[in-house]
Amino acid sequence: MQTETQFYPVCKVGDIPPGQGRAFPINGRTIAVFHWEGQFWAIDDFCPHMGASLSGGEVCDGVVTCPWHAWRFSIKDGTWCDNPKLKVDTFPVRVVGDQVEVAVPPPSSSSQA
Repeated sequence: MQTETQFYPVCKVGDIPPGQGRAFPINGRTIAVFHWEGQFWAIDDFCPHMGASLSGGEVCDGVVTCPWHAWRFSIKDGTWCDNPKLKVDTFPVRVVGDQVEVAVPPPSSSSQA
């Protein structure tokens, strides 16, 4: 049985200037939402290298550069530009009226020991 994807409102369209990102807590995760070329994109906010917030990085040509050590990730598909085998998670985004919404699955109910 497939469940419908649940979207969560994060901000108004005008809250993220073009070419910038902002971080939002959703379902126990921190998600970076970027406004680039009139569209919104969402990826995991934490750089897998040292945990820097990607939402604070510079965006150029659809790529965000980590502000700590310059790792670069596509905001469209999460791939690390220097090694496409590594990715950060991406999330569906939609705009409803003037509200930006992101779909982030709830944390799994299974715990790891």
